[in-house]
Amino acid sequence: MSAIPSRMTVIGIKSPGGPEVLVPEQRDVPQPAADEVLIKVAAAGVNRPDVAQRQGVYPPPPGASDIPGLEIAGEIAAVGSAVKRWAVGDRVMGLVSGGGYAEYCTAHVTHILPVSGMPLVEAAAVPETFFTVWHNVFERGALKEGETLLVHGGSSGIGTTAIQLAKHFGARVIVTAGSEDKCEACRTLGADLAVNYKTQDFVAEVKKFTEKKGAELILDMVGGEYIERNYEAAAVEGRIVQIAFQGSPKATVDFRRLMLKRLHHTGSTLRARAVADKGAIRDAIETHVLPLLAAGTVKPLIYKTFPLRDAAKAHALMESSAHIGKIVLEA
Repeated sequence: MSAIPSRMTVIGIKSPGGPEVLVPEQRDVPQPAADEVLIKVAAAGVNRPDVAQRQGVYPPPPGASDIPGLEIAGEIAAVGSAVKRWAVGDRVMGLVSGGGYAEYCTAHVTHILPVSGMPLVEAAAVPETFFTVWHNVFERGALKEGETLLVHGGSSGIGTTAIQLAKHFGARVIVTAGSEDKCEACRTLGADLAVNYKTQDFVAEVKKFTEKKGAELILDMVGGEYIERNYEAAAVEGRIVQIAFQGSPKATVDFRRLMLKRLHHTGSTLRARAVADKGAIRDAIETHVLPLLAAGTVKPLIYKTFPLRDAAKAHALMESSAHIGKIVLEA
């Protein structure tokens, strides 16, 4: 590992707005705290929360960097005084609360995972997405073998990850997506049914596929009018897990369906969770998912990469929703 410079290039947000407000700037290289490592970033994943932060509607939690970027991969450049497991030069991927769009970034020691043979560009697309899917589908959603999972946004980074993991653990998967190309990509990954929400009624298609039973688990990142329709598409005792609102966070809903079907509607966010919470998810990922990634059984679907300086172009692509899978920045 070469000497650590004192300054680095990062992508700052000069003011809330469109992709053009993302601009390269120079910052001091951060110093790791006792329980942190400093990572020389090779790649950083691009996620919807980054877009929301840039727009000024999703500020970083207290104490987090104002630089966007929630997942990174690279080599450890320095370790804090209390770090035992990791050493300089180790290849790792990590979940961070901010600061990923930079040449160097600190990460809590309990939020990083080893990277073996996986390319670092792929590894950078793992933490935010796989942590989110594991926690919400398998922990909060309690998906079981033989159940049917409905995923809205099946061609997104979250969706493509959920398809692979749910299928590996024995579930049937239905997805919604906005074009035939996206539906076909989801089927290629293993989805049992892909519904084009622009031309088909997902409630009717779910009922038909499940012989009127409905989906035992629904992973929703849309919200708005989908909330009531999810209640229609869910099975008796079904679970709905809310992870985002690409539509509206508000809806008018007839809650009698919630009562009659004895539904469970929950949700979560990841970024502001306690250090220990995210560490527990990391531990579960290391046990249950890391072997699958190492073997290539599941892998992040990379749509396109951009140089770090072109973060604005990456955000423009994400907002176009033309991508299938993940967008990654290379530092």
